[in-house]
Amino acid sequence: MPLSKGKFRHEIKLLLTQADYLLMRSRLQAILKQDKYTLESGDYFIRSLYLDDIMKTAYYEKLSGVADRKKYRVRIYNYSSDAVKLECKEKRGTMIRKRSSSIDLAAAQGIIKGDFFELYRFDDEVSKEVLSKATGKGLSPSVVVDYDREAYVHPMGNVRLTFDKALHAGITSADIFDRSLVTLPVFPDGSVIFEVKYDEFIPKHIAQIVSGAHGQKLALSKFCLCRDKLSQLKPKCF
Repeated sequence: MPLSKGKFRHEIKLLLTQADYLLMRSRLQAILKQDKYTLESGDYFIRSLYLDDIMKTAYYEKLSGVADRKKYRVRIYNYSSDAVKLECKEKRGTMIRKRSSSIDLAAAQGIIKGDFFELYRFDDEVSKEVLSKATGKGLSPSVVVDYDREAYVHPMGNVRLTFDKALHAGITSADIFDRSLVTLPVFPDGSVIFEVKYDEFIPKHIAQIVSGAHGQKLALSKFCLCRDKLSQLKPKCF
């Protein structure tokens, strides 16, 4: 079932120390509301299975800074199989967008095993793209990416600010539903990824706070960071 075609948005991404994260969080809490998912349960857990082809196109295009690129993933929240998303994260120049569709547990379990046949049952554009790339370019599971998210929102400019914490790479399997899956921390020092997404503009009072962040501009994606962590353990398989 289709969800959204999405629209291209601006994105700012910084890597914060724990001290910088706590300072930025305190400033945002004073002026912004947390999103509904954070309000319901505090930080929520996100697990994604990223896909790549036999040439590792998604990985190498990111490293090379290719302006227009796509990557695909299966995503779940808080280990639940109730809402499984098949997503395309697309970058065009400096803009990004996410297209997402719902798939069922059977389709997700097939993808985990490298079998994309169940996607024939879905009529949305993301499922069709993934199926096409699986049959034409050998798309298959690449790496499991885990983190905890704390999110804030503002209606003007459709602004969304997120702190992604405890980034881990899965090292034992591609099974995103396995709670016992062994993972490895990417940032043992507790660094936090701070992301700001917005449409045409960002309100001035939020922009002032964001511009005061002391974080380091993050060039690599969570996908690449976790692939690099995985390659340290399995260099012959990378």
